[in-house]
Amino acid sequence: MTSAIGRFRAAASSSRSALLLSGFLAGSGLLHFAVPVPFDAIVPKVLPGSPRTWTKASGAAELAVAAALFVPRTRRLGGLAAAGLFAAVYPANVQMAYDWRHASTVKRAIAYGRLPLQAPLIGWALAARTGAGTSTGTDVGRS
Repeated sequence: MTSAIGRFRAAASSSRSALLLSGFLAGSGLLHFAVPVPFDAIVPKVLPGSPRTWTKASGAAELAVAAALFVPRTRRLGGLAAAGLFAAVYPANVQMAYDWRHASTVKRAIAYGRLPLQAPLIGWALAARTGAGTSTGTDVGRS
């Protein structure tokens, strides 16, 4: 009986974590469309095409991944996609740190502080995969 309660608590906890990550990604994805200029500014200059195109594409990707994390049946894939997305946007964080290397102390702290945060975000995304399963969460914890 205790192990069933433990599995239920783990399921509820990992589901909440996946939903929180989904909300985080949805909010960020929406910001890419509502306020694109800051995102345009950190698109690595080596990428072809318009920074706005990359901003919109990454915003759409964040919204799609958020949706995949939100739905229990696609959460396993959504967590993997979120980890890939966090790795894929890391060059933008590096670009920001480079561009802001002579900026104010606060801006430098923000830009440099973002760099090590990608690793825990990737870990969170991979952990959110354990909230996958059926819509009732009965498969939570299975890998």
